[in-house]
Amino acid sequence: MRELLQIHEYNQEGYQPLVDFNCWRVALLNWEPLFALENAGEIERHLQTDEVFVLWRGTGLIFVSNGERLQVEEMQPGVVYNVPQGVWHNLLASQDASWIIVENRDTDMNNSELRQMTPAEWDQLRAALPGWVKG
Repeated sequence: MRELLQIHEYNQEGYQPLVDFNCWRVALLNWEPLFALENAGEIERHLQTDEVFVLWRGTGLIFVSNGERLQVEEMQPGVVYNVPQGVWHNLLASQDASWIIVENRDTDMNNSELRQMTPAEWDQLRAALPGWVKG
């Protein structure tokens, strides 16, 4: 009866696509060192898709930027956070954090961009950090 229900798990660090169907994908994103404050220098955007994050375990925050203004949101488990197409974003989290991700199936570095955060973005991020991130 396995053909009636597919069950997927992922327990390692990082990103793992689990279900692809037509044009959409569901993935798990587990904490990795990239999500520690000292490694938060890069910010990314996707040029052809929104990206949905649902924190389901641990503590996390998402930050987004339009290049001038940075917004920081402490994430609540089970809440849907949608990053619209073209918006710069990244995450910080506790080591037990994990997210469910929903995005276009073909999302990869061919239709995404990475860049270093500006000094102004760093200043805005540091000013908005909750206590659990600062240590």
